[in-house]
Amino acid sequence: MKFIDEARIEVMAGRGGNGVASFRREKYIPFGGPDGGDGGKGGSVFAVADENVNTLVEFRFVKKYLAEHGERGRGADCYGKGGDDIELKMPVGTVITDHDTGELVADLTHHGQRIMIAKGGKGGLGNIHFKSSTNRSPRQCTPGEQGEQRTFKLELKVLADVGLLGMPNAGKSTFIRSVSAARPKVADYPFTTLHPNLGVVRMDDTRSFVIADIPGLIEGAAEGAGLGHRFLKHLQRTGLLLHVVDIAPFDPDVDPVREARAIVEELKKYDEELHGKPRWLVLNKVDMLPPDERELTVSAFLNAYGWPTEKPDDSLGFDIKAPRVFSISALNHEGTRELTFAIMAYLDVVRAAARKEAEEQKQQAAAAKQKVIAPEAPAVSEGDDA
Repeated sequence: MKFIDEARIEVMAGRGGNGVASFRREKYIPFGGPDGGDGGKGGSVFAVADENVNTLVEFRFVKKYLAEHGERGRGADCYGKGGDDIELKMPVGTVITDHDTGELVADLTHHGQRIMIAKGGKGGLGNIHFKSSTNRSPRQCTPGEQGEQRTFKLELKVLADVGLLGMPNAGKSTFIRSVSAARPKVADYPFTTLHPNLGVVRMDDTRSFVIADIPGLIEGAAEGAGLGHRFLKHLQRTGLLLHVVDIAPFDPDVDPVREARAIVEELKKYDEELHGKPRWLVLNKVDMLPPDERELTVSAFLNAYGWPTEKPDDSLGFDIKAPRVFSISALNHEGTRELTFAIMAYLDVVRAAARKEAEEQKQQAAAAKQKVIAPEAPAVSEGDDA
C-alpha cells in the first residue's frame, strides 16, 4: 500500500429535520390540539483513531464525507428520526487542523480516541412547543438547522519513542531490521526507504519501545531537497534521536564529519525544538574497518566532529542528559545489544519521571477539588457564644 501522510478532506454534518405544524383530527375529540412533532437531529462526523490503519491513503481518493440528514417531524406527536453519525477511521498520530484558519481541531494520540469534528444540525420544533393559554392553535414551527461544513487538513505524524536520522545508506533500515521484527527494504543505493517504518523492540514481556525510521536526509532537506523533508515532521514526536553515521563510506571523497554536521544543520533549519531533542551518535558499519584501525578511526571522527569521547558515569543511575556515542555494525549485530539496552534504560527513567509528574498533578487537582467542596470554617472570635 502506498504511504500517504497528508490529505485534505471536506466533511458535512447532516441537516436537522424540519418541525411541522399539525393538529389532531380524531372522531369524538372535538377540541383536538396541536400535535406536530420535532424534526430529527442531523448526523455528526467523528474522527476515530485506529491502530489498524497505517496511512491516510483512503482520504486521498475519497475527499468528501456527508452525514445523514434528520427526518422531518410528523403529526400525532411523532418526532423525526435522527440522522446516523459517520466515523472516519484514521491512523494513531493523525493531526487534524482547520484548512481555512489553521486551528488545531484534534490530535489523535491513542487507539480508540473519538472526537467530533463536525456537529449535526438540531431538528426544528413542531407546533406543540408553541401552545399556550393565549395561543391554543399555534401554526408556528421552525426549520432544522444546517450541519457544520468544514474543510480539514490531515497530517500523520508517527508516534515512536526513538527516531533514526541520517544520510541515505547510513544503515538505518538495516539497524531497525536487526533489533526488531520490522522488515524495511534494504539495498545498496540511496533512498531505498521511501516512507517511514516502525519497529517494536521488545526487551521482555513488559518492556519495549518503538523505533521510527524515516527516509534519508541530504543537505538542503529543510528547503525541500531529497525525500526526507516530507518526513522530518515524523521525528517531532519522538523522545530520543539516534543520529546514524556511516563511519566507513565506500566513496573516499565522502567526509563522514561533514555529512554528520549537515544533518544537524538541517534539523536546526527545520525546527529548533526538534534540534534540541536528546540526540545520540551511532557510528555504523565498523565491520568495514580493519580491527586494528577501528578505535583510531572512531576517535578521529569524534575529535573532528566535536563529540565527547569519555563515557558517562551511570554508577548513581542512568544519566539521561549525557551525550552518548555507540560504535555498531547493524549488519552483524555488533554493538546493537548494548545500544538497545541503553535506550531502554533511558526510556525507563523518562517514563518514571512522567508517571511521577502525572501522579503529582492528579494529587494537586484532587486537593484543589477537596478545598472547593469543603471550604475552611470561619474563625470564631473570643466574644462569640460557644
